[in-house]
Amino acid sequence: MIVLRRLLLSLAGALWCAAASLTPVGAQQPTGTITGQVIDSATRQPLVGVNVVVEGTGLGAITREDGTFSIVGVPTGTHTLRARRIGYGSVPVVVNVSEGSTVSVTLALEKGAALLDEIVVVGYTTQRRANITGAVATVDMADVETRRVPDVAQVLQGQVAGLAVTQSTGAPGEAINIRIRGEGTIGNNSPLFIVDGVPSRDISFLNPADVQSMTVLKDASAASIYGSRASAGVIVITTRRGESGKSTFDVNYYAGMQRATNLPIMLNATQYMNKMEEAWNNSGFTGTNPYTVDKGRTDLANTDWLHELFTTGTTQNVQLTASGGTDKIQYLMSGGLNQQDGIVIYANDRYQRLDFRTNINAGVSDRFNIGTNLLLSYAMQDKLSSKGDAPGIIRHALIRPPVIPVYKDPSDPTYSASDPFTDLPFFATPWDNNNNRYEFGSNPVALAYFTNDKRNNFKTFGNIYAEYAVSSALRFKSNLGVDVNLRHDKAFNQNFGDDNGGGSLLDQGTGRQNRPTGLNEDRGQETTITWNNTLNYSKQLQRHEISALAGSEYITNYSSAIVGSRQRFDYVRENFQYLDYGGTLDQNTGGSGSEWRLFSLFGSATYVFDTRYMITANLRADASSRFAVNHQWGYFPSVSVGWRMSNERFMQHVGWISDLKLRASTGTLGNQEIDNYAFLTLLRRQGDQILVSRYGNPDLKWETTSQKDVGVDVGVLNNKLYLSLDYFVKRTSDILLPILLPSIVGNVSPTIVNAGEVSNKGLEVALNFTDTRGPLKYGINVNAGTVTNRVDKLHPNLPNIIGDVYKTEVGHPLGAFYGYVMEGIYQNQNEIDTHLFGTVNPPDQPGDIRFKDLNGDGKINDNDRTFIGNSIPKLTYGLNLFGSYHRLSLSVFFQGVGGVDKYNDAKQITDYDSRPFNHSVAVLGAWNGEGTSNTIPRTTFNDNGSSKKSSIFVEDASYFRLKNLEIGYAVGPTRRLYVSGQNLFTITNYSGLDPESTDILDRGTYPQAKAFLFGINATF
Repeated sequence: MIVLRRLLLSLAGALWCAAASLTPVGAQQPTGTITGQVIDSATRQPLVGVNVVVEGTGLGAITREDGTFSIVGVPTGTHTLRARRIGYGSVPVVVNVSEGSTVSVTLALEKGAALLDEIVVVGYTTQRRANITGAVATVDMADVETRRVPDVAQVLQGQVAGLAVTQSTGAPGEAINIRIRGEGTIGNNSPLFIVDGVPSRDISFLNPADVQSMTVLKDASAASIYGSRASAGVIVITTRRGESGKSTFDVNYYAGMQRATNLPIMLNATQYMNKMEEAWNNSGFTGTNPYTVDKGRTDLANTDWLHELFTTGTTQNVQLTASGGTDKIQYLMSGGLNQQDGIVIYANDRYQRLDFRTNINAGVSDRFNIGTNLLLSYAMQDKLSSKGDAPGIIRHALIRPPVIPVYKDPSDPTYSASDPFTDLPFFATPWDNNNNRYEFGSNPVALAYFTNDKRNNFKTFGNIYAEYAVSSALRFKSNLGVDVNLRHDKAFNQNFGDDNGGGSLLDQGTGRQNRPTGLNEDRGQETTITWNNTLNYSKQLQRHEISALAGSEYITNYSSAIVGSRQRFDYVRENFQYLDYGGTLDQNTGGSGSEWRLFSLFGSATYVFDTRYMITANLRADASSRFAVNHQWGYFPSVSVGWRMSNERFMQHVGWISDLKLRASTGTLGNQEIDNYAFLTLLRRQGDQILVSRYGNPDLKWETTSQKDVGVDVGVLNNKLYLSLDYFVKRTSDILLPILLPSIVGNVSPTIVNAGEVSNKGLEVALNFTDTRGPLKYGINVNAGTVTNRVDKLHPNLPNIIGDVYKTEVGHPLGAFYGYVMEGIYQNQNEIDTHLFGTVNPPDQPGDIRFKDLNGDGKINDNDRTFIGNSIPKLTYGLNLFGSYHRLSLSVFFQGVGGVDKYNDAKQITDYDSRPFNHSVAVLGAWNGEGTSNTIPRTTFNDNGSSKKSSIFVEDASYFRLKNLEIGYAVGPTRRLYVSGQNLFTITNYSGLDPESTDILDRGTYPQAKAFLFGINATF
């Protein structure tokens, strides 16, 4: 290398001498030297790393730490000197160069600088946005303040490209589903949350008003510093802190009402009776049609069960915040109350959350800081069956016949003031199963009234930290975090309804619902302690910026639970709803506990040269107790590079481009979210024998996610317009799968093995534009992300995973819908005979559903099932519009998804079921003779093909929704009034109650409500 270097220098010297010898002496032009300093016009501080060039000469210099520069050999005469630094724009200065010329340059801070000089919280440290080379997106809560929602996760919806946020149902307090860049595994796909340095798998306890910013780490280079738990991405959350200065007191209050919208139109009593009459006639029954007879009855009701079930819900939220401090100590204290009374009658779907937070930061000395963040949260949820699950309140509102009233007549011998609701239709003694003309469906209003399922959760979450500056470049930080959850679930299932003669001898004569009365109680606690220590180095030397991080982390988790249940309570008043007051004949108790630990070592380093070239490398090593000793350690490296082209000299004349950066990254992430002790063999006692209940797998190891990302960031017109594009490929391997063993080994549970592979790839785009014209300020933010999901590998002994309506198989997305393909409706018998020529045929009739014979054997059976839909959204997007003029402000937020299907099981049970349920008005167009319909089969009490899981019920669940619109008016400098609307309209082809719910099987989902809110912000 030394010889080569000397050879190159000698060659360069020879070329220089040769060039000089060819230049006539008389042609040499006098030169001068330009020296000067570049300072910030706002702070009057020197600026380092500013690129100063003499246009047209190729001469230039980079400012030193004190902002000075020196350019030698500049030809005499008039030149244009241009100084440029990222975010500051380009400032030209005309210079008349003579020997010893000195120039002073002032560089004005321009608007785009705020974006690129923004400090972003990333893994265990912060980084200037201009130097970030990974796929990182930030959400400033000040920008989304108009989202009046109780859950922080809801604030994220539609704000970040590639981030899908969906509420499981519209019921108050329901879980929020978050996915970053698709579904990567068959198990847990939820991201890791880091709140003030403390990891968590849940953020529902956070008050949005307490959050300062959120950073979404999407690719491996950004998230790999969190290693084993980062395969699904990481969201770093920073809460608000006090600032030095005068103490302030903030009040934010809003209240409003909510209503269910876009409800299906169900048959009224007359339409229902006509349809039932038609169904009887189409079923081949003999004798008198009972519905024809019943149409003459005078005791038939005309009940709109959806109207009876849904009511006006209310919501209110109050947030009080006090903050302030001195140069040494800053504090913030806040308290919040959120209350929601849902849209189902009787307020048994209520949610309340009380929270108190305090953040204190103290500078003990110039080098030593300490601080603490502490949250106390108490959430109370009245849980209602919101997904069509038992007892299926909304599902029964869809299917209960309209001819049955809500309440019994007081003259009915079964009437009681404590249970005035109708139950069995047209009750008679004894119950005649052969005369079941109006089914056994439950009264949804009664179900809502008697629901008594309370979920309480108390959480303590926070940290205490100490930070010491070893030098101006080196800082040490120790952070101790705690996450304690105390859970208490209590469901009292009170007996009600009519006696149908069933039940045990002990319960004869009691109602058929919740027979016998019972209480289920579940108490649990979970404690997670996190201790991490980091050493952070940061230094800037002329053109070089160096930062490095080294650290360790220890996490320990312990959880336990105890459950109990009793039945046959003599008294049902609230003060008797305790286990001691139940019968002792049928009582059950149980309890369990588990624990896991994680120890980690990690490091990160970033190098930036001349603000143009940057590289970041990360490495984390995790040891988890969830794996056997020989596989406990996992290693997760990543590297990313960036090139800021806009700082190159050849870009200096492209003044309209204020920032242009290319990025690329690759890395590996892990997943330890599996059951504890999955690698161990479990035993059970059966009499005097000890039997194996599950064989362990000592070779069980980490799931691993590798990810590659390329991106570009472009700022235009001093970053008024900013565009970010990313393309990623994400592949998860060694996915943990449960494998059944041959029956010869005994009755054992599946063994967990590493076998599967799943890939995701997609494109993400984020576009932001802001501008100010006098008193008018306005902007638009647009983001969109695509994901293509594919299963690449499963275990040979598990070639597919089959559910009720889905199938996971190689070559298709996770959880793809699987079933028969509808071709139309059989119009005549000849069509049936031509289509079904096999030896085994179902007794199809004209008007029944025609399914595609995929293998051409003339039979419709399991061999004719295929993939019929995709349950994972291929497109997510959001659109924010905002503006203000003097005191008036406007914010509009649209959000949507595309390329996703949902299985509408509620449609199957209402419009196609062979029982006498109610239907939607869509069945008024059902087949009723050749040529009448090719989409809706005949109405009948026989199977018309609707019992098969088929494409009829797989619907496009794409939607475009106006999520939020807010108009505000500033009464004064510290007062603001506003009115806000949520879920104002939805454009969708989905016929169910709500296309946004997370469950791929829609049995009758509690819908999201349209809301109108009124509020005030005030600062004192």
